[in-house]
Amino acid sequence: MATGVGRSRGRGHATTRSGDRQTSLEDLGQPLVDTVFVVLDVETTGGSPGTDRLTEIGAVRLQGGRTEGTFGTLVNPGRAIPPSITVLTGITESMVVRAPRIESVLPSLLEFIGDAVVVGHNVRFDLGFLEAALERSGRPALRPRSVCTLALARRLLRDEVPNCRLGTLAERLRLPHRPSHRALEDALATADLLHVLLERAGRLGVRGLDDLLALPGMAGHPQAAKLRLTDRLPRSPGVYLFRDARGGVLYVGKATNLRARVRSYFSSDDRRKVGALLRETARIDHRSCPSTLEAEVLEARLIRTLLPRYNRHGTNWQRSQFVKLTLGEAFPRLAVVRRVRDDGGFYLGPLRSRSQAQRVVEAIESVVPLRRCRQPVRAGSTRPGPCSAAQLGVATCPCAGGVDPDDYARHVERALTGLTSDPSVLVGPLHARMTDLAAAQRYEEAALVRERLADLTRALHRDRVFRSLTACSRLVVTLPDGGAAELRHGILWRMWPDGPTPLWGDRAAEGARDVEARPGRAPTPDGPVPAELADELLTAAAWLVRHAATLRVECVDGLLASDWPRIEVVRPSPASGSGLRTRSTAA
Repeated sequence: MATGVGRSRGRGHATTRSGDRQTSLEDLGQPLVDTVFVVLDVETTGGSPGTDRLTEIGAVRLQGGRTEGTFGTLVNPGRAIPPSITVLTGITESMVVRAPRIESVLPSLLEFIGDAVVVGHNVRFDLGFLEAALERSGRPALRPRSVCTLALARRLLRDEVPNCRLGTLAERLRLPHRPSHRALEDALATADLLHVLLERAGRLGVRGLDDLLALPGMAGHPQAAKLRLTDRLPRSPGVYLFRDARGGVLYVGKATNLRARVRSYFSSDDRRKVGALLRETARIDHRSCPSTLEAEVLEARLIRTLLPRYNRHGTNWQRSQFVKLTLGEAFPRLAVVRRVRDDGGFYLGPLRSRSQAQRVVEAIESVVPLRRCRQPVRAGSTRPGPCSAAQLGVATCPCAGGVDPDDYARHVERALTGLTSDPSVLVGPLHARMTDLAAAQRYEEAALVRERLADLTRALHRDRVFRSLTACSRLVVTLPDGGAAELRHGILWRMWPDGPTPLWGDRAAEGARDVEARPGRAPTPDGPVPAELADELLTAAAWLVRHAATLRVECVDGLLASDWPRIEVVRPSPASGSGLRTRSTAA
């Protein structure tokens, strides 16, 4: 049975039901009915935690809608109480002269709070004075999870009341307790208000602690009524799909906590497109995944096939381009192409845009003087004269005459070496060129070289990732979040919920399930990656790198490691200029 405790002139004391022990709130998705709240209210000598002191503390412990204990005590502030405060609270110096100092009260108060969620009407004020008292007494900071009933009331009740003062709310809502500027009475009134607010919040789908903590920022959202669409979302990894009234998919995303991520669109996500997305949303579907790897890969696959119009990344793969070295010609050259053909050429890509591919071509051509004439070179063919690149001496073009095929072949071999086994052949000269231009204060030219270098190194890095994954025909790893996964040439093929057993023979597929929406075939290690699979391979590679320290490799068929030199990816210049320090000169 809960025991009410009135104001005390002596040492602070608390009452709780015997046997209750607080547990950690590591799982923020725990049901509110299982969450322990401590409603806190303090009276002080003024409004500044740094200079004023506590005169009274009141607290109420709640769980499951029941009051499980109360705490109340006067506190000797060690200084005079201003007359205005006495008029407001009724607390006089004679009332606190024999009360305990805050240093004596804190141990029992901290024990009463434990790991509970602290609640207050303008809870920052109450916690500010408590934290200041802890600091002055040499104790560690409390920093609990907290809920502000004032912020909740402003979101949930503002259309029903003239203001959200505790007294006004208690009167309009006919709360059992009425505030009186005394700590325990105010804490009891705040506890009554909390119950009302939790009931109102439940209509918006608030069932867990994480929902409640995020609610103040959500309830005032223009689309707050659609929070009900998130009611059935689990707090687990997966993929979510926003759909319109006709069932069309508007947006696809992934999350480690589906419920928390989707509900964040109603509060913390302030991207411009979110408002329009939520206005069109009529339904939110989800696919639960046992691991974050599957969630990330499934997101990439759904975006690739559904092409949702609110997704930007992953929907433009059809615009991808390749850089091609035309090895099937007598004098190979570089070209930007959209399709890969079985013509003996070397293909680098896919790259995200034609402009990026063109900058990669320009980067290579600035190091290796390959021909730039687009006309095919045929025996006996003639030209009126050398092309402009040959005239400027920046390209070795047969149109200029006197080009030795063997010398030209060495240029082609140099370009291939830089694109495959030794990137320094191309990257080194570009770095040197950029440094020399910057030293000569030719900053615009240095910025152009840097931009080309950035695109080249990113393209080489992507190509290295693709080659490393596709060279491994089968890779099975045990996942850090449980189970195991099989990748074939970089494509997530199937999952084991409890780990693969065994990994050989006819029993290799026991307990496994195919991963949803996987492509009909995996990429081959002896050719470029199909454009539609590039994002999925990059997603899988990034996940493997991110979790490399916690993965355990169970099976490898093919190559998993590489002895190729490391590629340092150069970042593009910032929007303000070249990224190199510049200085202004007077005209």
